[in-house]
Amino acid sequence: MKAKVKAAVAVFMVVGGLIAAGTAAAQSYPNRLVKIVVPFAPGGGTDVMARNIAQKLNEAWSQPVVVENRAGAGGIIGADAVAKSPPDGYTFLLGTTTTAINASLVVNSPYDMQRDLQPVAMLSFYPMAAVVPASSPVRSLQDLVALSHKQALTAGSGGNGTPQHLVLEMFKGATGAKIVHVPYKGGAPALVALLGAQNDVVFSLWPECLTHVKAGKLRALAVTTDTRLAQIADVPTTAEAGFPSVQATGWQGVMVRAGTPKEIVAKINAEVNSIMAAPEMKSRIVEQGFMPVTMGVGETEKFVSADVERWGKIIRDGNIKAE
Repeated sequence: MKAKVKAAVAVFMVVGGLIAAGTAAAQSYPNRLVKIVVPFAPGGGTDVMARNIAQKLNEAWSQPVVVENRAGAGGIIGADAVAKSPPDGYTFLLGTTTTAINASLVVNSPYDMQRDLQPVAMLSFYPMAAVVPASSPVRSLQDLVALSHKQALTAGSGGNGTPQHLVLEMFKGATGAKIVHVPYKGGAPALVALLGAQNDVVFSLWPECLTHVKAGKLRALAVTTDTRLAQIADVPTTAEAGFPSVQATGWQGVMVRAGTPKEIVAKINAEVNSIMAAPEMKSRIVEQGFMPVTMGVGETEKFVSADVERWGKIIRDGNIKAE
């Protein structure tokens, strides 16, 4: 009996010590450089959001917060780096819809998203738009389908498994369009190629193509949301264009290595939510084409888990494979 009591006391002391250590770590957090890993090339929508957040976290914490672009493999390389980082809260992943997609699309992933990454906070939702060069003869999604049966067409994307890729596959499945997918290391390089007429269309993240559409360099054919966008109110939704099954809204959020102390996760969540709720930040990201979002840690976990399931079903039902 005494042995059992001693064992119970020992367990209690270990657990108590861990809790105390976690609390102490949270109280001093952060006390050194914080890194935000962007799993895509510079200049894209994910990169833009990361730099928005890095600037504000730097101001709030009086600690350096840097953005590191680790592009490649459709977001896998950057996510894997965070999944294998120390679980101390000093390395963030700027997670996106692609992170959720890859959980089902990538067969031999070097990490397990739901086991190795901890969702912390949501940042934004974003619409998508089908865009073509301003010089293109294509003026509608119907035109795009018709032209694809007359000549070879290509569509750029931010990489295999990105929303641009998946929405392209959704569109091809719904319409029978014959369009070859061309992956790049991010949305920005895909749009550079489109602007140079190296491809015919991109199902782009709206924040990435917004300035080009406004400048008249690209033409938006439709948006993938259930309502029109105020910034381009004359552009129809995919449903209005005749393809109601082609709908998607992306997201961005902060993730860290699983096992990071809950107190630190909560502290990051509170700071990020405070930043995203500030009128100045909300105004800035709305102008950039994003929709600001704030969620608690539990809500964020549930949202990401549901999105993994949603995209998993789309991938399975469409028999979509990583190229």
